[in-house]
Amino acid sequence: MHPSILQVIEQKKNIRQKLCGIKHRIGIYSAKGGVGKTTVAVNTAYTLKRMGFKVGLLDADIDCPNVTLFLGVEGRFSDEYPLKPVEHDGIKILSTAMFLDEASKPIVWRGPLIGKMIREFLENAEWGELDYLIIDLSPGTSDAPLSLIQLLDLDGFVLVTTPDRVAAVNALRSGLMAKRLNTAVLGVVETMSDGTPKGSATVAQELKCDVLGTIKFSRKFSEFADAGKVPVDEDDEIRQEFISILKRITG
Repeated sequence: MHPSILQVIEQKKNIRQKLCGIKHRIGIYSAKGGVGKTTVAVNTAYTLKRMGFKVGLLDADIDCPNVTLFLGVEGRFSDEYPLKPVEHDGIKILSTAMFLDEASKPIVWRGPLIGKMIREFLENAEWGELDYLIIDLSPGTSDAPLSLIQLLDLDGFVLVTTPDRVAAVNALRSGLMAKRLNTAVLGVVETMSDGTPKGSATVAQELKCDVLGTIKFSRKFSEFADAGKVPVDEDDEIRQEFISILKRITG
């Protein structure tokens, strides 16, 4: 067996032991950017917390982290080792943005460094006991998503698409990649929707999975994000949409 394969096996074993206190790990994913992955990830985490679960939120979009911007979390945090997630509104959060002096400062890393940071967030972070770890992935089908699939025992991915064909094609790519690597697709969420599944219906049909729900288009999402507020904590209609989706995921 090639030494690199043995190394991955050993890393996966160490991560499994390190994260044994986490019951469920769910990735929020699409190969296309701008479809609302971070919106879905953040509101999923907050909805699960409202449902009484212990929740962690990992920003795995290493070079373009946005979770802290969505939550209005500012300032540089301690980079002591092992890494300690910051608890915000009762949710444990880790993001590379927490180690930058300025939110707009670019992280210019090649793939190997991105993969190494993913391993640090999994293997050398003190997540403790959690019911759910929600992972906000970067777009694409390499680097971060590939590292997560290789190293972490995921319950599966929630795919995110908008109604349009381009977004649906890219969500389908994400799902096919996951299935090729023996990772489950839990279902599809359609954002910026009119309430009738379009892109999500296409993806679900191709992947033989469920449409978990639709999130209707609303300018409130950007207004809340700019204010560092979480939509499910501020708007009842949005909250009910996410509760419906999460009930389908949690059973």
